Amino acid sequence: MQYKAFIGIGSNLGTPAENCETAIRFLHAAPKIKVVARSGFYKSEPVGNIKQSWFVNAAVAIKTSMVPEPLLNVIFKIEKDMGRERREKWGPRIIDLDLLTYENRVIRSATLTLPHPEMTKRRFVLLPLSEFAGDYMHPVENKTIRTLLKKLPETSQVIKMPPSS
Repeated sequence: MQYKAFIGIGSNLGTPAENCETAIRFLHAAPKIKVVARSGFYKSEPVGNIKQSWFVNAAVAIKTSMVPEPLLNVIFKIEKDMGRERREKWGPRIIDLDLLTYENRVIRSATLTLPHPEMTKRRFVLLPLSEFAGDYMHPVENKTIRTLLKKLPETSQVIKMPPSS
């Protein structure tokens, strides 16, 4: 059985766009995962009160035969293999991979909350997602990604980056 999931990607250390590209390649190369759609890259203001560089963000759609918990473990392993260290919430990071959705499942466990609890408040998540999943119906909000994006106040800057050549 193949399941569809969305993953948010971000980086603001080293060469952020290259880090995001590497993470997408690692996801696609992982057993039982195939990247089936991806957004362009966006520069976005950091969230929180920590002084740091802007992020590069993107989103991908994947098909997988894995259930959510093992998929989350693969995501964490990719982050670790790329040098991610979890020091402070909303702090700078070489890579950040967030499992945003898994089919239309709503999960509340000690290790996983789906859909991602912050995704509806984040322009840097919704804007990339809207490129390939604008009609996806958020299973809790019962609104499409496109509608959620339109209703989001313009409190943070998210700027589409030109495609790299």
